[in-house]
Amino acid sequence: MRVLHTSDWHLGHLLLELSREREHRAFLAWLLDVLEAEAIDALLVTGDVFDGGTPPAAAQAAWYRFLAEAHRRRPTMTTVVIAGNHDSPARLAAPAPLLAGVRAHVVAALPRSPGGGLDLERVVVPLPRADGSVAAWAVAVPFLRPGDLPADLDDAEAVRAIYGEALAHARARRQPGQAIVALGHLHASGGEPSWMSERRVLVGGLEALDARSLGDDVAYVALGHLHKAQRVGGAEHVRYAGSPIPLAMGEADYRHQVVVVELDGERAGAIRALPVPRAVELLRVPRAAAPLAEALAALAALPDAPPADAPKASDDRDTWPYLEVRVRLDEPAPHLRAQVEQAVRGKRARLVKISPELTGDRRTLADGPLPEALAELDPREVLRRRWRRDHAGEVPAAVVAAFEQLLAEVEVGAP
Repeated sequence: MRVLHTSDWHLGHLLLELSREREHRAFLAWLLDVLEAEAIDALLVTGDVFDGGTPPAAAQAAWYRFLAEAHRRRPTMTTVVIAGNHDSPARLAAPAPLLAGVRAHVVAALPRSPGGGLDLERVVVPLPRADGSVAAWAVAVPFLRPGDLPADLDDAEAVRAIYGEALAHARARRQPGQAIVALGHLHASGGEPSWMSERRVLVGGLEALDARSLGDDVAYVALGHLHKAQRVGGAEHVRYAGSPIPLAMGEADYRHQVVVVELDGERAGAIRALPVPRAVELLRVPRAAAPLAEALAALAALPDAPPADAPKASDDRDTWPYLEVRVRLDEPAPHLRAQVEQAVRGKRARLVKISPELTGDRRTLADGPLPEALAELDPREVLRRRWRRDHAGEVPAAVVAAFEQLLAEVEVGAP
């Protein structure tokens, strides 16, 4: 059996207010070709299909078109999808009866049986070959929210218990020669975040898990949540596929990918990373922050834009690179934006960000420390600082737990 693992599409994402629809469209078209060329038997999508809980209509249409076309091209392929922290479980799961018709199995919220326990038949999904015989079992655990965890266990123990129960069911169901693959959307111990694009998602705490502890009989662990593709703890079979397109300018040098896994009986054989072609390039000019004069000179060297009267088909502006300008300043530069915008005018690039780096020992704002932008702080750090200002000691565990739940609800646009 041949499996493809992909994650963190974030359909509907905006890069500093610029739509990524073209890039997602190019990725999905490429992925459809890969599914067909590689004769993929099972597609694993490990969360964050959408960038938010109320995705735009174009993003939803792209998702459903993809599933329909994937089924048309690979009618025997099974697709298993779990929700991520950015997805609305209710929205992702709503069309599940229809998606079953294109062999797409969605686990959006942790499913419960009428008695309150895990609905293991929905969590453990058979992965059949083209002839209908079962080659593997997928343990599909979505992003876990505080309400999903047993109250009588601490967070780490509760996460392990959920995976343990689901894996035990898969082991009971499988026959000799059948593999087990585990899916999760969480921060596995040893995973390296892409900090600039993940500062507002949960990257630790209650959902952290040592994925290698799931058992030696798990052939492959397909993870989502961290946008940087990586092996976890050096384990070849425990991987984040990463996002297929860069979600922040800091990811300009990442090579985004999907992962193809050959299941050989109960084990994973060859594991290959396929690089995703980049539809729009990201430029960080200069490569490292430089004095303003050097930065302006580097901008002057950028390729010129075509004439305004040139046919759009010859050079579509939507394909022009995104541009971040990195400037090192030793004193305030009140006209910095105007100077940069003037330098970029007429160049074949779209300015999305100016990143000043302040140096030197000159003080501003009445010789006080330079203020930090609230948008640059992790929400948890804001909570810690406010608590220390108004109360003695650290933030109580109960307040931290409530705050984490609030962050999770905000991510999916819950009321």
